[in-house]
Amino acid sequence: MTELSTPASKPNRGFFLDLKAAGPFVALTILVIIGYLLNPAFLSEGNLTNLLTRSAFIGVIAVGATFVITAGGIDLSVGSMAAVISGVMIIVMNSALETFGGGLTTVLIGCGCSIILGLGAGLINGLLTTKGKIEAFIVTLGTMGIFRSLVTYFADGGTLSLDFAIRGTYRPVYYGSVFGLPVPVWVFIFVAICGWLLMNRTAFGRYCTAIGSNESVAKYSAIKVERIKTLTYVIQGFCVSLATIVYVPRLGSASASTGVLWELEAIAAVIIGGTVLKGGYGRIGGTIIGALILTTIGNILNFTDLISNYLNGTMQGLIIIVAVWLQRGEWGRRKPPTP
Repeated sequence: MTELSTPASKPNRGFFLDLKAAGPFVALTILVIIGYLLNPAFLSEGNLTNLLTRSAFIGVIAVGATFVITAGGIDLSVGSMAAVISGVMIIVMNSALETFGGGLTTVLIGCGCSIILGLGAGLINGLLTTKGKIEAFIVTLGTMGIFRSLVTYFADGGTLSLDFAIRGTYRPVYYGSVFGLPVPVWVFIFVAICGWLLMNRTAFGRYCTAIGSNESVAKYSAIKVERIKTLTYVIQGFCVSLATIVYVPRLGSASASTGVLWELEAIAAVIIGGTVLKGGYGRIGGTIIGALILTTIGNILNFTDLISNYLNGTMQGLIIIVAVWLQRGEWGRRKPPTP
């Protein structure tokens, strides 16, 4: 007599909230509601445009930071790197003014200089970390001080200002718009799409995840760990250079205070977005939302007197601590299926 086969019971997964995936979006939605309740002007076209534009700088840098952190690294030098790149760009464009005038050629020379400096600075950080066998925290902490002191030296303790003859040509890079969206926002969108494709649709992204999860296993899997990790810092430097290109025409100047706390904001955006600080898991989409969250918080502080706007850095620091604490807890972990 044959036994009747019983259908396999479906595993009871129960209700589960994946904070890594849904948390950033839920938090952004709540912040938007709070901002509107505090002041309906929060959702005005002008304020939203300003919010997106200000998010672009940190968002572009944070996309690069996502690759570095996913591969198990860290870069504390991005703010200082942006400052020294801004300063050198201004010096180069002012020098080129005599030869090429204040037109597009001079601006393109400055942009090319920014990209070369960003790639070079990222390469230095990467090689010191991989070839030099120095902890990324120490390397980027050192280069952070070096870059900041260099821009102070170039400015002679003051401010480097872009010649007014160039500002008219360069100004639309920040203040111009295409199809109703500011140019910096389009740059942010382009970098975000490229970053997402690179992280989720290429072997490079998978290698970053593997290295961040277990570097020793990645080496045994024939992954060229040093090359991949160095490239993540090069990508970070490239993203900093792009952010600098769209930032310089905003004020047309650079000083020792340029880019202060940008590294904090970039890391905060990455961690808020669900990327694991220890590496092994990265989310470009989450990073984008994380950058929007940080800018939204600062924007809300400008609309209310409940908390001083000077405490924006305090709020960002608390957000990083809470986000890392949530990653260490049981939140966001999938329950194993019950037999």
